[in-house]
Amino acid sequence: MQPLLGVILAGGKSSRMGRDKAWLSFFGQPLLARVASVVRNVTGDLLVSGRDPSVFGIDAPWLPDEQPGHGPAGGVLTVLAATGRPCLVVSCDLPFLDEPTLDRLAAAWRQRPASALMTTYRIVETGYVESLVAIYDPAGEGRLRRNLEQGQLRLSAIFPEEVRWHIDYSQADADAARPFFNVNAPPDLTRARSMETRI
Repeated sequence: MQPLLGVILAGGKSSRMGRDKAWLSFFGQPLLARVASVVRNVTGDLLVSGRDPSVFGIDAPWLPDEQPGHGPAGGVLTVLAATGRPCLVVSCDLPFLDEPTLDRLAAAWRQRPASALMTTYRIVETGYVESLVAIYDPAGEGRLRRNLEQGQLRLSAIFPEEVRWHIDYSQADADAARPFFNVNAPPDLTRARSMETRI
């Protein structure tokens, strides 16, 4: 079994936030640097997709998107195609992401069935899957490429339930849900600041 490669998707334009989310400060660090530290502590190896992380003081290789304009799915395709390794992929806008959450994901991935190309968390109440806190296997590259060529960009549709392996959690459990809270827009940032002061 190949070792996991930690990947941070950081190629977004932050259009809803109105400023670069990666530079938002949480717990005394730029958000991208904080997420990089958490991921690296779990996987060791780290790669950033979409931008050069050196300006954030992060010593890690990076890759521009193979197919720009295809969102997170394009980033996942880029890293799978370039590395041929299973990738633990997270977005760069998760201020409360923590190591136990990623450790549990990695442990589930090691127990996945042979059919699973994506290992992720799923919300019990809604069936929503956390596509941007997930492990993607390199065998999923062809499926990604075909779907992007057809205009399908949603990762949960590209990897439907029959090729996923899930860890279920409840939205009612604040501790379980907190790591997946992302800051997309100013109201999210306001709520995140309130959450940060309570930790």
